[in-house]
Amino acid sequence: MNTSLESTTIPNLEALKVRQKETWESGDFGQVARTIEHVAEEFMARQPLQPGSRVLDVACGTGNLAIIAARRGCVVSGIDIASNLIAQARTRAAVEGLRIDFDEGDAEALPFSGCKFDLVVSMFGVMFAPRPGVAAAELLRVTKSGGRVALANWTPEGFIGKMFKVFKAHLPPAPNGVPSPMSWGDEATVRSRLQDGFTVVRIRRRIARMCYPFPPAETVEFFRRYAGPSQQAFASLDTPAQAALRQDLVDLQTANNISKTPDTTEVAAEYLEVIAVRN
Repeated sequence: MNTSLESTTIPNLEALKVRQKETWESGDFGQVARTIEHVAEEFMARQPLQPGSRVLDVACGTGNLAIIAARRGCVVSGIDIASNLIAQARTRAAVEGLRIDFDEGDAEALPFSGCKFDLVVSMFGVMFAPRPGVAAAELLRVTKSGGRVALANWTPEGFIGKMFKVFKAHLPPAPNGVPSPMSWGDEATVRSRLQDGFTVVRIRRRIARMCYPFPPAETVEFFRRYAGPSQQAFASLDTPAQAALRQDLVDLQTANNISKTPDTTEVAAEYLEVIAVRN
């Protein structure tokens, strides 16, 4: 597996991971995850979900992908660094009577033996691991020969990429050695990271339609309240800086709002769908 310097030279890695865990455990990302359940359905409809197939959802959050696979009769596991999101995922599975092995875990150190899964999936999740080369190697390691890795990654040109640029303009630089999560949305970069160990890599640009039952300004407040990264970003700023960040985010939501219904927000957010077949 290709392990570039971007994957290995991160000072104070353990402290960084503690902060990441705290960030994703803040707020209630389950509220945000509900707004993209339909995107998860569309994504999983294109995957080979055969009864009895072993499926792993990496950085599973509240289990959007894992739940769908289990409904189709797959043998499913899910891991995430956020303990509160794993708790929500377990509750969702229990309510539906689904048996899913949800555990707290690190995408860079998957707690599974090699060549275990027929399908490994991650939707807007593994892209946030700080060492992409290590994460890619782990995806390869746990996938069976002939098995598939399927990823959904926001693109830097798309709406979420633009949102990241707004935050970047208002916040201190990321720690040295940590590449942008948006690099997983760059086709050439993804092909480089998956060049060893996979025989087929297919990449296609897709659109996630993200809809909210309130206007752009309230949509910003929704993310500020429930999305851990947004919550932590605002908390790190003083009051005038918070107001400036909020205004830029409201302007972004307003400029990209394609909803035809008054007082609602809909944006078309581009992502890369990556399908890699293991040797």
